[in-house]
Amino acid sequence: MLDTEIGPVVLTGTAAEAKLADVRFGLEADRLIPYLGPELAALAGDPPVPIRPETVAAALHAKAPAPSKIRTNMWSVAQFIEQRRHRNTLVAYMSDIFGPMVAPSKLARHLASLPLSMIVDTWYDGAMRAALVESGRTDWAEIQGITRAGVDRDIWTRVYDPSGAEVLPEHAEEVRTVLYTPHGAVRPAKNFLVADSDYVEVLTEIDIQSPIPEVVKGLRTTRGFVYVGCRFHDQMLRTYARQIAKRSAGPLILVVEVATATKNEMKFFAELGAEVIDLPLSRAVDLLCD
Repeated sequence: MLDTEIGPVVLTGTAAEAKLADVRFGLEADRLIPYLGPELAALAGDPPVPIRPETVAAALHAKAPAPSKIRTNMWSVAQFIEQRRHRNTLVAYMSDIFGPMVAPSKLARHLASLPLSMIVDTWYDGAMRAALVESGRTDWAEIQGITRAGVDRDIWTRVYDPSGAEVLPEHAEEVRTVLYTPHGAVRPAKNFLVADSDYVEVLTEIDIQSPIPEVVKGLRTTRGFVYVGCRFHDQMLRTYARQIAKRSAGPLILVVEVATATKNEMKFFAELGAEVIDLPLSRAVDLLCD
């Protein structure tokens, strides 16, 4: 059993940069799946949308004041709004908050140019979708997580083509690149897993992998993951990352500045058995792209 008290393997300096060279080759060879977080949006300056759950909570609270004990928790504030003002109001608020277009990051544009089998984008802004659309490619499809609220079928996701039209789930088996957005996104259909109630059934089932699309399960068995621009300071974020990477071939590699990581994050990295590349995000992206 891994002793998480020891901590994860952390690479710094030239060792970190050398590892990123390996990561770049792994991406180009389709041996690694990029797992993207919202902090990439901040590399080009102040992003037009929130990039952390806490700032989403503040934006929602500004629209519908929530009790002080929950107002910093995105999932709880969203649940408060859904219960008090209806699901449609919550969707309208999230659509407004994430309505501004976020320019694809340098990394997103680079990834869109590669023959990757899968990309995971964990934020609501649709930036990776925008990069794929911008590339002109048509050989991809997006699988979005959806809320079960108001759904009378046993489904967890919907599939969309590059135009934004919903297509049959089987279409995702036929494309070159699957974009998997497990928490939903503002585009093309305003799907948001954000309220506590959205995750009740998902978290009940996720340990047996029911909410994870079959194509995702298949692709990860021969690939590892590289996490870029992500934070895992909340249990919800850690649970999803753990379950999406479950039964993957490995390796698992994280780009994070260790000085900013919480104790829970470092413990989580050790639990994953992941290698940590301790570099500023901007430097890491430059090394992956240039």
